[in-house]
Amino acid sequence: MNDIIHIGFLIFPKVTQLDLTGPAQVLSRVPGAKVHLVWKAIEPLMTDVGFSINPTVAFEACPQLDVLCVPGGFGVVDQLSDSDTLAFLRAQGKTARYVTSVCNGSLLLGAAGLITGYKSACHWMWRHYLPQFGAEPAAARVVRDRNRLSGGGVTSGIDFAFTLAAELAGEEAARMIQLGLEYDPQPPFDSGSPEKAGAERVARARSAQDAWREGVEAQIAQAAQRLSLQR
Repeated sequence: MNDIIHIGFLIFPKVTQLDLTGPAQVLSRVPGAKVHLVWKAIEPLMTDVGFSINPTVAFEACPQLDVLCVPGGFGVVDQLSDSDTLAFLRAQGKTARYVTSVCNGSLLLGAAGLITGYKSACHWMWRHYLPQFGAEPAAARVVRDRNRLSGGGVTSGIDFAFTLAAELAGEEAARMIQLGLEYDPQPPFDSGSPEKAGAERVARARSAQDAWREGVEAQIAQAAQRLSLQR
């Protein structure tokens, strides 16, 4: 019988559900995997698309994780200053075999001091904030730096999960999972990155976020300052 591989996803209000559910679907099929959705309490949490997801274990009852994963979403910003969340991440990050993130979840790992001195992926619109936490941004769908694995924006989390599945169970196991899920992406439009979308679309995407940018940047700066004071 395989040893249990404890894989824990931090979840929180306004999480981007695909950052979570994409990797969870893949990693749940790793032999021996047990997936935990971790939050402060066992209560439904509203995602960014208007339906809720239920945590399976509270912070204090969470087992020692082999894989710690932080998905992204606009809810990340509120968690940057949440002492309970940061303490949980720091505690699990000390012992986890892999410390990982998807999308702008890497910023929350940064606020917990877990990617200082590491390369990390992040959603392209948030990537430039990583240096405030001492991390080196990398423009790639999946980035590995020692035992830190990170996926870029949203759908990159699926590629990240297959990469991690191969680490945990071997490449053949990952290939069989890919076949079982029929993961054979053939997007109808070639516009899934800033480089492919073109400058005009990127500018429109950025301008659509102007309303929240100032407040978000202030919270990120405050979190980075708190981290620097703790070093």
